Amino acid sequence: MRRTTFHPGAGLITIAVLLFLGATVPAAQPPLNQPPKGFVALFNGQDLTGWKGLLKGPYDNPDKRAALAPAEAKKLQQEADEDMRAHWKVVDGVLVFDGKGRSLCTAKDYGDFEMLVDWKIEKAGDSGIYLRGSPQVQIWDIANRAVGAEVGSGGLYNNQKHPSKPKKVADKPVGDWNTFRITMIGNRVTVILNDELVVDNVIMENYWDRSKPIYPTGQIELQNHGNFLYFRNLYIREIPREKGTNELTTQERQEGFVSLFNGQDLTGWTGGTQGYLVRDGLLIVDPARGNGNLGNLYTEREYGDFIFRFEFRLTPGANNGVGIRVPEGGQASYGGMEIQILDHDSPRYRGWLKDYQHHGSIYGVVPAKTGYLKPVGEWNSEEIIARGKRITVTLNGTTIVDADIEKASTPKTPDGRKHPGLTRDKGYLAFCGHGDYLEFRNLRIKPLDKWGQEERAEPSDSALRIIEERRQPYFLRPSCIRGRPGV
Repeated sequence: MRRTTFHPGAGLITIAVLLFLGATVPAAQPPLNQPPKGFVALFNGQDLTGWKGLLKGPYDNPDKRAALAPAEAKKLQQEADEDMRAHWKVVDGVLVFDGKGRSLCTAKDYGDFEMLVDWKIEKAGDSGIYLRGSPQVQIWDIANRAVGAEVGSGGLYNNQKHPSKPKKVADKPVGDWNTFRITMIGNRVTVILNDELVVDNVIMENYWDRSKPIYPTGQIELQNHGNFLYFRNLYIREIPREKGTNELTTQERQEGFVSLFNGQDLTGWTGGTQGYLVRDGLLIVDPARGNGNLGNLYTEREYGDFIFRFEFRLTPGANNGVGIRVPEGGQASYGGMEIQILDHDSPRYRGWLKDYQHHGSIYGVVPAKTGYLKPVGEWNSEEIIARGKRITVTLNGTTIVDADIEKASTPKTPDGRKHPGLTRDKGYLAFCGHGDYLEFRNLRIKPLDKWGQEERAEPSDSALRIIEERRQPYFLRPSCIRGRPGV
């Protein structure tokens, strides 16, 4: 066997070289135009499949375009597609515009969605993303102060009544790639630029007809102003629009659940009703109706021990809460208990959110397990069980809180504040309006103690059949006809 002599100096040099190479060799980049889970690619990286040219004016206006006769629309689209093929090219997996034609449009219309897109401009570049055929999420060279570009990209440039400028400048230097994450739900838009929140759930106005809200659906457009433009990694996740059913299942009726929301109005609720509305079977929290100060919405009856089930859909950064055992006129988070409803992954909360403030937490008292919220725009289901001192919260089938609140607050609560509501044995349920838009549906409760005894579950299907049968003459009852003993 050959003996190898170890030289300490040589080993250190080798390690240093390896460390240097590791620091200078760039990390492997993910493949282009491969959508992340839950998204589909708008651009395949090879050709213009799925895209079309923008019609020449005045038919870039969605209203005028919709009024075209089919034959004329087809003729104009053929001309627009020829313009598209002349000026939009695919180069090494990148959409490249030569600055000489019109904008590029998706062949499909979209309603609510989450979109990802990488973009790059050159000096004095100016572009934007049209949503549902309307301008626009702004893109421009922030050095171009003559047009006000120093405010940064990402703003809803054509807004007049609602904010049009981004919250901060998050652009990378001209010539570098930037990334948008754009979420549009209803008429509200959230924009994250390079992982920085620049537009926070702002209403997008209808540029084409300011007397009307934004169109419910429409094409997505890559706008140009006569500059070279570059786009890649365009992905979209459509967010379905669903109506609330607000119906108890047969099993829930048999188990003693009752509905807290009829899907038509706010019967059974009181408090800050001006900030809430009912539409399409949904209970909607809308800060525009409450001038930003929503207040709490309370049940008319008190509950002590119960099982409360509901579904909710968040918008980006949305903050709300379910108050339980809340005293009349009291603050839910301290006078009762507040179970957090929060898009805690939003950049809005980055760097300062405490663990006892995450979604599902008993605010200030018990932190919830995280990782079980569905993506923004999708419906979540939640169950809150209150039995004496034990509170259990289940989110989308996973228990995220199961705590004895007396033990959790001894010798003091995690937030170090007094929570007199922890000792209450009954109170109102409440939705805590914190100034953000979100939606609820299918609210139902099963009282577990004397405080809910006035509530009565609807008869089960089998009980209804028995009641109906008893109304009939004996000889006509199904049980008699089938030869079974009468009921």
